[in-house]
Order: sequence, then structure tokens, then C-alpha cells
Amino acid sequence: MRKSFITLSCSALLFASSSILSQTADYTSDRNTSFGDGGFADAKTAAQSRAIQNDKDASQTEGTLVLAKINTQTPNKSINPLNNSLAILPKASQDKQRAVVETIEPDTTSQSVGQSINTTYFSDEELAHLRQLFLQAENALRRKNNAQYFLLADQLKKYPLYPYLQYQWLRKHLGSERQIKQFLKEHQSSRYAKKLKRKWLHSLAKRKQWSLFLEFYSATSETKLNCYFHRAQYNTNDRQSALQGAKKLWVVGKSQPRVCDPLFSKLKKSDLFTQDLRWQRFDAALRNNKTGLASYIQNIMPKRNHATAQLWLNLHRNPSRYIPVFLSQPKTAQAPLMFRHAIDRLAGKDINDAINIWDANKQRFNLEKTLADKLERRLALKLVFENESGAYDRLDALDNHNNSSRTWRVRTALTKQNWPNVLTAIHALNDEEKAREKWQYWLARAYIETDKVAIAQAMLFELSAKRSFYGFLAADKVNNIYQLSDNPVNVTQDEITELKNRQEFHVAFELMVLDKKNEAKLQWWHATQDLNKKEIIIAAKLAQKWQWDEIAIFTIAKAKHWDDIEMRFPLSYADKVHKNSAQQKINPAILFGLIRRESAFNEKAYSPVGARGLMQIMPRTGKQIARHFNERWRGNKSLYNPSTNLKYGSYYYQKLLNQFDGHYALALAAYNAGPERVKKWLPESESLPADIWIETIPFHETREYVSTVLAYALIYQQRIQSDELSMNDFTRDVLPLTATP
Repeated sequence: MRKSFITLSCSALLFASSSILSQTADYTSDRNTSFGDGGFADAKTAAQSRAIQNDKDASQTEGTLVLAKINTQTPNKSINPLNNSLAILPKASQDKQRAVVETIEPDTTSQSVGQSINTTYFSDEELAHLRQLFLQAENALRRKNNAQYFLLADQLKKYPLYPYLQYQWLRKHLGSERQIKQFLKEHQSSRYAKKLKRKWLHSLAKRKQWSLFLEFYSATSETKLNCYFHRAQYNTNDRQSALQGAKKLWVVGKSQPRVCDPLFSKLKKSDLFTQDLRWQRFDAALRNNKTGLASYIQNIMPKRNHATAQLWLNLHRNPSRYIPVFLSQPKTAQAPLMFRHAIDRLAGKDINDAINIWDANKQRFNLEKTLADKLERRLALKLVFENESGAYDRLDALDNHNNSSRTWRVRTALTKQNWPNVLTAIHALNDEEKAREKWQYWLARAYIETDKVAIAQAMLFELSAKRSFYGFLAADKVNNIYQLSDNPVNVTQDEITELKNRQEFHVAFELMVLDKKNEAKLQWWHATQDLNKKEIIIAAKLAQKWQWDEIAIFTIAKAKHWDDIEMRFPLSYADKVHKNSAQQKINPAILFGLIRRESAFNEKAYSPVGARGLMQIMPRTGKQIARHFNERWRGNKSLYNPSTNLKYGSYYYQKLLNQFDGHYALALAAYNAGPERVKKWLPESESLPADIWIETIPFHETREYVSTVLAYALIYQQRIQSDELSMNDFTRDVLPLTATP
């Protein structure tokens, strides 16, 4: 009989799983105590005594509920363990999870290394049964059936997700001080302990248990908890510290949470609440375009300041109208910041007027140099993005550059194909920036255009050895082959087994099997956060064995190991990709490259703007495509279906290819930023080399997106054993807007 196993350390009874535990569970504890010797025995005993008589009814209503203890001696061999473990999952995920379970049978040939490990073995039937009990216990929690929950939880002490179950109970019983303290003590470095402590601190603050709050509070970036912290200080006679903290929380350019109001009320009654403090927040609010907040601050200013505040508001709303009014008035203490803000706002509407007014008046207002330099860079870059003449000269004249202004000076020269200026601008980059592949490529291009061909050829030949967008461009320039060799990670089965046997990875696996993908990811990243580089590489290989493409990709990237091509560029969904590429007459390597960049093969990927699935399709676009295919639109969730997503995504990319005359780079830019933006970025009169056009796309994300997908496509060509396309094919000259269909 095959055995599945759970690896357990001997230290702690509870194993908190939301962050992956640095401590793992000791399952030798008293079976009669659900949460350790200080745990929930009191609540559990009462609940169980009420539930015993209802065991039969409970079993019937839950269908597969089994309340008896697990038989660890002779499991029922008639049970199908895989079906039992997956039967209560959503049907759509059963096949995929079954494949994962079948693929990853634990290897018991190796002992764990580097920590004290006990290994508890379960048969497949036992592990399947534990999974059932766990899901039923969660269901009991959702239904607030404590009696049934405790009966089920008592049978799960040896299951890796038992501490996760405990966390779920505790977060709903935040008044259970003793049990929470115990959980936090035993799992202080775990993710679930951090989550529970956060919820508990909020609960303590709402109940004004300030001393206990201070005992467990630790530094955080969460504004609400920081406001509670300073309220706790104030209410435990540390008022000066509380008010100093209140100042920092108040002087921000946005409204703060309501829980901060009692703290701010104390601040406003103190000597620390000066007029200068009010001006600071007024300025911050307008720079953040929060006019409502600025108006509120105006109202709590002394009346003598109202007129100045109102003029500042007017400059924000209509700078071209009110700048002459402002310039005609006597200079005040606030005038330099008002002038800076007015010019910044005007630059967004009329960059040339803004520059003229700034140049004519900047000496009068003597703005602090760091602020003046920042505004100078803003004006120069605005000229660049508006494609105005004089942009390069303005950038070149800056006293103090940052990385953005230095690199855009190069790009501005590239746009005009002014190669001497390109050379000057590249040589002005700092050494670290200049050494990057992209600037080495452009330096070589500039050398070619300025008759330094021998130097350029040597640079391009060296660069052509790189497996990257610029390496592939260079390879085409010197007629070299693309460097696509695969160098898989050197990991032994014993090393994989040792890592896999660690408790935290068992937890991640169980969460995967139970289709709790988000929890599984969080668990994984917690498990890997303190690993050394070698262990991270082993973890990536483990994720690959688990068919967890997205996690394998990002884990191996964390180790900065770039040469395992098979791991970094998987061929998942190959049948669907080839089917849709044939239907849409698109090279499948392009589709693979798109999927790799858009979702890293995570079919459940969801972006902050609402794009979904493998090819990150927006619902509105999906609905339009469904209409094109005369298909019923089945809602946003349909985009998580790989077949639907790949069908719609490949159709949409083909549509963009047609719109932009078969130009791969333009179509990719449109896929990322929208076709209307791409039309605005096309040259006005003369064609432009595509490498220059890509390098000068105004949006950083789109610029990197296009170059990345094109490089991925060439790598995928090698993966699918094709050589149909080259970087030259991807980078035809970009025609002016008038010449684009």
C-alpha cells in the first residue's frame, strides 16, 4: 500500500499556517485538548456534550461526515482515497487536483536534514479522510456550529492544516484572550499568528484595552493600528509621545481613517497644532489633488489665512487664469510653494506657457533648490512626452539629473536619430546604468552610425551571447545565432525530498490539493522567504514537480537562476495554444510568449484593473468577442476558463495584428496599452526603426512588455522546435500614422 506522509517537528502543538510556520506542530499532545494545555478544552467540552446525542443526525446531514477517530492501523482498503479526498471539491478543479496528487507521490527514501524531524505516515485512505474532515470542519465554522466543529477538529490534530483551522476559529472569537495568547506564543513567527494578532489588536482597541494593546503591538505600516497605538499611549499617560506621533499621521495629503479622529482631536487642542502644520497638510492635499481635504483645512485656519488659502485653491483649479492674479500680489511666506504648485498644474495643460512663466519668475520666488530641481525635471520630461521641440536641450541643461531624466535624454536623441547626441547622453549615464544591456546595444548602434564600425561590431558580437531582447537584436545585426541553450538546475532527488518533508511545504501542498490557491501561494512565499539560494532553487524544482508553473517561474527568478529554460518557459496548455494559433494563423510562439508575460500560466490570474485569466482579458473585451463568435456571454468568471480565454485572447491579438498591418511589436503594444494610445505614438511623417520606436514608448510598462514578449517568443520558438521568425521579422520599420491602415 502506498503511504503519504506528513513531516512534523517536535516543538510546538500548534502550527500556524497562513504564513508558513517556522515552528511546526507537535502531535504527541493530549488528544483531549484541542488547542494545547491552555486551549479551548472548556468551550469544546461543553459543545461536545451537547453534540454526542446528535452524532447520527449530523452524519446524515453532512453525507460524508465521519465522527469516529481515524483508524491508523488498518484502513478500509475498499475506500478510493483519491475520490474521497477530492469528492467535496468543486467539480471543475477535481481533475486538475487529481493530476497533481497522482504526480506527486512522496519520496520516503531520504531522511530530512538540518532539523529534528518526526515523520507521521498516513495511508492514502487516511489522508483522504483527513481532508474530508477538514473541509467539514470549515463548513461547521461557517455555519457557526461549534459543537460539530470541535468534534471534527479533535480528529485533525495530526493534519498539517489543523493550526489553520484553529486560526479560523480564533479570528471569530477575539475575546478568547488566553487561547489567543497561547496561539501567538507558540506560532510567533508564522503568518497566521501575524494575521490573528492584527485582528486581535483591532478588537482590543475597539474595546479600549489599551495596556494589553501596547503589550502586543509591534511597529507596522498600517495607519489604523498606528492611530490606535498613539491613542493607547495617550490613554496610558504617555501623552507627549502620542501627540508627536499624531503630528506625523496628520500631515499627509489624504483623509485618514475615522479611528484617528479621537487622536487628532487631542492634537488640535495642543500647542503642537500650529499654523505651519496646517499649511503643510494643505500643500500635501493639493499636490495629491484632494481639494475637499484642502477646503476642510482652510476652514480650520484662522480667518486671516483664508484669502491666501483660497488663492492657492484657485491656482490649483485654474492656473492659467489665476497665475497673473498671483503674480500681481505681494510675496507672502507661502508664495514659493504656491508658485511651484501653479506651474506644476499649468504644465499638465500647456507646457510651453508653464516653461515661459517659470523661466521669467523663478528667481523672484527663490524656491528651495531640491524642489526647483524636481520641477525643472518635470518640465523637461513633459516636453519629451508632448514631443515638443527643444526637449533634448532642456534635458541637457538640467543641473541635477535623476535616473529618469538621464535615460530620457538618450531616448530623446534616439527619437530624432541624432547619433552624436545619443553618444553624449549615454556617456553621461552612471557606470551601473551604462553597463546595462540596453545601453550597450544603443552605444553600439550609435558607433555604427558615427563610423566606428569595428568597435560596434565587437560590442554587438559580445552582446549577441545574451538571451534577451537586446541580445537577439544584436545577434541579427552580426548574423549570429540566438543563444538559447538550456542549463537545468542541478538538484538531486534527495534534496527535493528533504525540502518537501519540511512541515511548511506539506501545508502548501495540502492547500493546493484542497483548491485553496491563494492560501497556498501565501504559504509558499512564507516557506521560501528565509531560504538560501540553493534551497530556493530546490524549491523551484519542487514547484515544477507539483505542476505549479507560476510559482516555479517566480521562485527560480528569486534565486536569479536564468538558464533553466524548461522551468522558466513551460509549455502548459500546449494543445489549446496550437489549436488557437492555427485558427487565427498566429505563430504559437507568440501566444506562448503572451501567456508567459501576462499570467505566467496562472489560469486564475486577476489584475488590479480587472483583467482575467491566462491572457488577461478585460471583461468588456471578452463580452465583445463573445458577441463576435455568436456565443452567450457567461459572465466575468468565464474568462478563467483556459479554453475560453485562449480562444478570445488569440482572436483579439490577431485583430490587433490586422489593425497594425501585421506588425508584431505594434500589436503587442496595443494589447497592453490599447490601440488608440499606440496610434498616438506612431511617427508623424517619416518611418522609424522599430528598435527605436520600442525604446521610446512613453509608458515604462508597455516598453518593457513589448521587448519582453518578443524575447519570450523567440525562446518559445526553440521550445516548440521552430525557427519560423526572427527578431528582424518582429521589428520592421514603424510607418507613420498616415501610412497605417
